[in-house]
Amino acid sequence: MLTTAQVRDHIHGLSDIDSLLAVQEAATTRLLQLDTARKPVITPGRTCRITDSIRPAVLRGLSGTVQQPNRTGTRFDILLDQESTTQLRNRQSPLNPRFKIADGVKHYRLAKVPATCIDPTGTPAES
Repeated sequence: MLTTAQVRDHIHGLSDIDSLLAVQEAATTRLLQLDTARKPVITPGRTCRITDSIRPAVLRGLSGTVQQPNRTGTRFDILLDQESTTQLRNRQSPLNPRFKIADGVKHYRLAKVPATCIDPTGTPAES
């Protein structure tokens, strides 16, 4: 196994652009692989919590079950659990309810929640 210093020395010794581009491409590919491995798997059926990075703030900390993704997989619908549905109903201003939840509704579906704001809490659903 090469040390980081040896790799750097090798890169500094490259004299043609094609060789340097090949090294850059390999490094980029590896970075993407490592980044993908660190991301939690968001799949329909998995339980989740909405993170504090979402706006509007009224949605922060709510939990539910992940539903279907959009075409690109960057946003997901979330079916809120009963407690979170009640919390959302009570957190809103009566004068300006952004999410209209009738009193009898036990599970409210939030549409298009960004994947970056979803923290999976359960195990991934079986394929």
